[in-house]
Amino acid sequence: MSMSKQHLAIARTLGMSVLVVSLGACATYKDEFASINSRLDQLDTKVQGAAQSAEAANQSAQQANQRLDQIDARVQRLEAAPARKPRG
Repeated sequence: MSMSKQHLAIARTLGMSVLVVSLGACATYKDEFASINSRLDQLDTKVQGAAQSAEAANQSAQQANQRLDQIDARVQRLEAAPARKPRG
């Protein structure tokens, strides 16, 4: 083999090695991106669930506050009413 043919063979071998390693790295990144996307989907589901729970708790608190306001109004009316005289 002449020197230029030997260099060409080495260059081809190195080129193929680089190509194989590059393709292998792409597959690894593809798997990592799939894993990351899966985790993001899981987190999104959890965040949506937490938002729904927070909204339900907020509505419940508003209803409780309305009920307390009604009770407070009744207590104030009873306290402001004139005192009753005992019978007998």
